[in-house]
Amino acid sequence: MQNGSFSLNSEVNGSNCTFCQHSSLNSYLLKETPTFLIITDHAPLVEGHLLIIPKQHYACYGDVPAELDRELFALKREVQQFLANEYAPVVFWEHGIFRQTVFHAHLHCFPFGPMEYDLSQGMHAAVVHSQEDIRVWYTSRGHYFYMENAQQAFLFAPEMERYLPIIQGITHAVIARSGQRSWRSSQQRQEMGAPLIEATVARWRLFQQQRA
Repeated sequence: MQNGSFSLNSEVNGSNCTFCQHSSLNSYLLKETPTFLIITDHAPLVEGHLLIIPKQHYACYGDVPAELDRELFALKREVQQFLANEYAPVVFWEHGIFRQTVFHAHLHCFPFGPMEYDLSQGMHAAVVHSQEDIRVWYTSRGHYFYMENAQQAFLFAPEMERYLPIIQGITHAVIARSGQRSWRSSQQRQEMGAPLIEATVARWRLFQQQRA
């Protein structure tokens, strides 16, 4: 047992991890820093869907050490500026390890615009004020999922009755943002994602040129 409530398998520990094979991410790479990558998602929900990934293997952001916080925050600010300038305000999302498919920390960055979460619903388990809050939760309780909108950030306990309403909100945001009529599977998004990825890359390059 480790991190409170679950056993770590070989994927969580980093063997055979897709995101550890950095060469496989080159076609999606937007920016590389000493310890992080910013990439486009290979199966984007919408144009502008990005990921922030640590180069070293960590199971989730609750596992990422505090000495990387400064660089992570700088990249989050850069992504916030890019998406707000080119698309819409960002919503950050992380599964933790709950319902995850790649057990390597990756923060989804969605240009969904205003996505409100009503505190009175009481689905969240904690309001997040710092990365340390996520680390403390992960060390003591294990699984979580995380959402950050323009106003606040939240941790949710790994329970389907909490997860599904949040996912429904994301689904509605995707449909509204993309104009599609229904949710697409990961395979469908990958098959149809090339134009979205190319457009995102082009906008990122222009954004960087304007900042230079």
